[in-house]
Amino acid sequence: MSYSTRRRIVLGSVVMVAAAQLAVSSRAAAERARPMQEEAIAAMPAFAPTASHGGFVYVSGILPGTRIASASEADDIGSQTVRVLDELSARLAKAGTSLDRVVTLSVYLKRAEDFAAMNQVWAKYWPTDPPSRTTVIAGLPQPGALIQVAAVAAAPGTPRQTIHPKAWLKSPSPYSYAVKSGDTLFLAGLVARRGADNTAVTGDIAVQTRTILENARAILAEAGFGFNEVVSARVFLTDVANFAGMNEAYRSAWDKAPPARATVITGLMNSDYLVEITFVAVKGGTRVAYTTPNTDGTAGVPNANLSGAIGTGRRLFASGMLGIVPGKPPDAAEQTRQILARLGRTIALGGAQWSNVIDSVVYVTDLGKAPAVLDAYRAQAGQRLPVGTLVIAGLVSPEGLAEIMLTTGK
Repeated sequence: MSYSTRRRIVLGSVVMVAAAQLAVSSRAAAERARPMQEEAIAAMPAFAPTASHGGFVYVSGILPGTRIASASEADDIGSQTVRVLDELSARLAKAGTSLDRVVTLSVYLKRAEDFAAMNQVWAKYWPTDPPSRTTVIAGLPQPGALIQVAAVAAAPGTPRQTIHPKAWLKSPSPYSYAVKSGDTLFLAGLVARRGADNTAVTGDIAVQTRTILENARAILAEAGFGFNEVVSARVFLTDVANFAGMNEAYRSAWDKAPPARATVITGLMNSDYLVEITFVAVKGGTRVAYTTPNTDGTAGVPNANLSGAIGTGRRLFASGMLGIVPGKPPDAAEQTRQILARLGRTIALGGAQWSNVIDSVVYVTDLGKAPAVLDAYRAQAGQRLPVGTLVIAGLVSPEGLAEIMLTTGK
């Protein structure tokens, strides 16, 4: 064997040993960091459990909690769903209402394969006239959690009516397509499916978005509403590459003042679907669109796809906002402060302040960033978080680390 050959073998061995040592060192560092991260997550400030305003009770995202199961008792989606819904029932009772008064729910599952088993439990809690519901796949802020649920319920005395277009088949899952309560219509998360026979509408993002809008039009019309009474929307895309195509189809539904909106990247229940959209509409009163002002207080530029906020009656629905600072490396705390500054300027236009927040959704791209985001949010909100739900999801901007959407009273 030549000297050069022996030298290559020796050098290769050194590199392999060094790589192995580095891998071991990296794993050890990760193991050391994990308890610190879990401790930071456990110490995150908690959202207020409920808030009541204008005939509705808003409930923060509920997780199943930790439990040591016996060897014969699996902590599966069924048992976790029971615990979450029992906690929801307890919170509603404390707020003076009940499960049969729930008008809409937001469900975040860790795994799509748990959908059917969750529905089996769901049907037992709402055997008739179930609430509307949106279900997506997202990261959850609790180790071992398979489900998180947030809710809105009607207070006693507020009318509640399920809405179903006459020509449509019954929903294939235990939820209503919409619930009308007082002056507000809460639509379920809509996908590209034909209401007449529950078959999927396949096609590109434009086809699927237009199908969803037509489905929404039918539901709105059944309840006596129209698109110009929609105040808020949440869009869930499976691929950020479809953002522009969704926007092009989406904005055709509004001749002016589109609703407040947040758009994030999540999984959906069926791989045939590229997008799911949830709407809230309010009838009667004056509907006012607000554009987020610039930092110096001058008027901002309207966005063709969404309004900074929509005010109607005694509520203000603010869009999900980002806080990217051009030229600076992404930092969760700094981005959150920028988000909150933008939201603050926006809700002030509508006559609201931080003490008026009745519901919020906080999206973060990485659970490790959540403590910094929530600490900044708590500081802005008066050292106590309002009602809200923390969701781990992708954002439409690659530089964004967090996005926050608000609903306020006045």
